[in-house]
Amino acid sequence: MADVLVVQNSTSGGLGRMAGWLAEAGLTLDVVPAHAGAPLPGRLGHDAMIMLGGGYLPGDDERAPWLRDARRLMGQALAEGVPVFGICLGGQMLAQVAGGEVRGDVGAPENGSLPVTIRREAATDPLFHGLPPVVPAIEHHKDAVTRLPGGAVHLAETASCPYQAFRVGERAWGVQFHPEVLPARIREWRVEGFDPDEVYARAVADEPVSTPVWRTVTGRFAALVAAVAAARVAAGDGSPAEASGAA
Repeated sequence: MADVLVVQNSTSGGLGRMAGWLAEAGLTLDVVPAHAGAPLPGRLGHDAMIMLGGGYLPGDDERAPWLRDARRLMGQALAEGVPVFGICLGGQMLAQVAGGEVRGDVGAPENGSLPVTIRREAATDPLFHGLPPVVPAIEHHKDAVTRLPGGAVHLAETASCPYQAFRVGERAWGVQFHPEVLPARIREWRVEGFDPDEVYARAVADEPVSTPVWRTVTGRFAALVAAVAAARVAAGDGSPAEASGAA
């Protein structure tokens, strides 16, 4: 059974509905509440890594000192071909660690369920292929990726924030939106300039469309993780690193 390191960066920023989807696919989740002081491993020995969101920039070490270790683990995952899925802060961290650029408080903030356009580059992507041209996704950010790493594949965009989803290499994905969030979570967000009732109502209306899509994407990631882990076992190797080229 494949196991996944999940780095949690805020009290409310858990895996949400993705936890059930990943468990249904047979993955074991090792959730580390780093925001609460739980230590991250010195070395990534898991079959995959999921980096969740939080109210920080990827290099905000003074306020969130564990981010230094999170970046180190993500760098190891990229170097060794370990599957990665980064959400919001996690996606920004992936971009930064891989050589892209992230800026704070840039452009117009996005909150609530918004239409995300799937780009043509996604047609051959292992996770995003075959999705509808436009899919609603829940957003909650004012920081953003402003330059993708060299060689990254640009998968999705919105009018206000162009880098909504991208892939680095063959097994690392970053998204700016929140596929894990259900509309009820929006009730916890209070953002100046947005009507919370209106934002919530729109998310509820969009959920029947968005949920099947993000469940599909999550399932595809889980299948990829399981395949990499199975290849490692078949090769008789206990290290995800050396099995990364076998799947």
